Amino acid sequence: MEKKAVSSSSDETIQSPCIRQCTLNEADVCMGCFRTINDILNWQTSTNEQKENMLSAAQQRQQNFKL
Repeated sequence: MEKKAVSSSSDETIQSPCIRQCTLNEADVCMGCFRTINDILNWQTSTNEQKENMLSAAQQRQQNFKL
């Protein structure tokens, strides 16, 4: 998963990693972007710092899934 992020100090917002392949697994994790359903629902109101944390966790979930 490629992080399309900008610095947290920037006025720009971090774009959603959604790749339009939304399928939730039994743990309510999207198998397209590896965000949780709560991450997806809260994305628009989250700060860049929160989004960076969500992206980091999603990247870790994706790596664990491939193992």
